[in-house]
Amino acid sequence: MKQESVRLRLLACIAVILTIGALRIGYPVLMPAIAAMFIIATAWPVKNWLDARMPTALSYVGTVALLMAMFLGFFVLVYYATAQVAAHFYDHQDEFRALYNEYTGWAHDHGLPVLQGSSGFERLLGIARSLIADIYSTLSYLGLIAVVVIMGLPEVPALGRRFRHQFDADSTHELYNTSINIADNFRSYVTMTVISSLITGVASTVWALAVGLDLALIWGVLNFLLNFVPVVGNILGILPPTLYALIQYDSWVMPAVVFVGFALMQLVISNFVYPMLQSRGVSIPPVMIILSLLFWGWLWGFAGALLAVPLTVAIIIVCRHFKSTEKIAYLLTKDEPDELE
Repeated sequence: MKQESVRLRLLACIAVILTIGALRIGYPVLMPAIAAMFIIATAWPVKNWLDARMPTALSYVGTVALLMAMFLGFFVLVYYATAQVAAHFYDHQDEFRALYNEYTGWAHDHGLPVLQGSSGFERLLGIARSLIADIYSTLSYLGLIAVVVIMGLPEVPALGRRFRHQFDADSTHELYNTSINIADNFRSYVTMTVISSLITGVASTVWALAVGLDLALIWGVLNFLLNFVPVVGNILGILPPTLYALIQYDSWVMPAVVFVGFALMQLVISNFVYPMLQSRGVSIPPVMIILSLLFWGWLWGFAGALLAVPLTVAIIIVCRHFKSTEKIAYLLTKDEPDELE
């Protein structure tokens, strides 16, 4: 019996490793497909609302048109923000190089870490270019995701009928409940993230205008977009406007004021506004959010970071439905054991 248990655990470990490998290799196909499924789940209430007011064919057209407008808007915002930030930082790269050299001299005197070698600034530029390239690479998949959404949206009712025909009533009911639970949690996550992102973007713009920081609208758009990447995005949103303030102002006082303002804003929104917006869904501890970002970011890059939380939530919900994996769901959430039953 003990040997059988060990064998099953080894097989489970092998299955997990193979699954991770398959996910990494299958990124060009799996990422657009999974993203499309999440988008369809988010848009389905809109489809049902339109169904009650117009013929089915027109409701599909209306839902697709709304989704295409959202795709286009997201693409324009990301391209605008990254292009503007990259262009302005490139125009002032000599000033940033001087600041970096000044920092390295100060850091060496105080025993603080810096990138080794004389090409440290170039290495930082390389990291920034790699990040922007990863973002643009992800954007290139939006067209494929849009095609999958357009073709997949009308197939949802037919797919439900096939499942009911192929599986018994209990299996269909369990699968249906799991799918609905995942979709509900994803819609809840998207709703509260969009609202908190809008608040972050508006607050960032207002604060930049209040302190006289240039490119106020760009910092607002950038923080709006970065807020879709939990925890890490909130931290990253502070850095670009603070770095830009270092070259705009002659002293360290105003850059410090800019930094403190953005940091306080992110702390308030992350620790007070976002929890108030959070509905009765799956509650993931911050440390698990960071670990999921690291894992999915390593697996799928920028797209993985965007999908990290909904993918983790989906895994937790699936684990809840099996006795053998209930403990995993408990470990990944803040919920008490009786809440998982």
